Amino acid sequence: MVAAKDDTEKKKKAGNSGDAAVESKAADTAGAPAEAKAVDPAEAAKKAKFEAKRAAAEAGKARAKKAKEEAAASAMKIAAPGETKVSPSKAPRLVAHYKTKAVPALMKQFQFKNAMQVPRLTKIVVNCAVKDAVANPKVLDGTFDEIMAITGQRPVLTRAKKAIAAFKVRQGNPVGVMVTLRRARMYEFLDRLMNVALPRVRDFKGVGTKFDGRGNYSIGLREQIIFPEINYDKVDKIRGMTVTITTTAKTNEHARALLAEMGMPFRK
Repeated sequence: MVAAKDDTEKKKKAGNSGDAAVESKAADTAGAPAEAKAVDPAEAAKKAKFEAKRAAAEAGKARAKKAKEEAAASAMKIAAPGETKVSPSKAPRLVAHYKTKAVPALMKQFQFKNAMQVPRLTKIVVNCAVKDAVANPKVLDGTFDEIMAITGQRPVLTRAKKAIAAFKVRQGNPVGVMVTLRRARMYEFLDRLMNVALPRVRDFKGVGTKFDGRGNYSIGLREQIIFPEINYDKVDKIRGMTVTITTTAKTNEHARALLAEMGMPFRK
């Protein structure tokens, strides 16, 4: 009996030790993820650093691509109506052309000793007279919008300086619109006029070569639809305009040479 009792106690102790071993193993297994979690912060930091570097590289590539596209666009773009420059960091294209090519050519042609003697542009005036405005002043609204779209600047109304009974015009009546362009807008408008608008004139063979004797030049345009800014479907009537280019030239020869160097297509 005593031997049987001892055997039972031994089996019980062996069972208890086996259970303890299983519990210890389970505890070790349960503790493994805890140890793994303890390593996760370092790996997470490493992964976050890698993601940040990759994002910075992608952002750099995107910026480089955008800069390349802007450079390509500005190299061949003419400023749209209302824009004074192709980009905030660049002057109009004709300004660079004037400084780099026109000035040296004119100094060589006329033997100028100083670059300040070379004639330059001062302003461009676009004037459009509307005879129908005498009977119907509302006609000026469409002309006002068209001139503003063409030049990129808000025009002003021109009024009759004196009354003319034969034309039924009273003093102060609005008879047209006018806009004066200077600096960057002047160069951008002249660029669009010479390279975009004039080539669209029907049977264009060049512009005239007559000046006023004081270095100023005027062009008469018969149609406003030669400018691409005008929507042909919204035009109620074909109207002309006068473009006057004012320079600092003292003679017609100097003024003609200046505009020719700038790219004005004179008739040959």
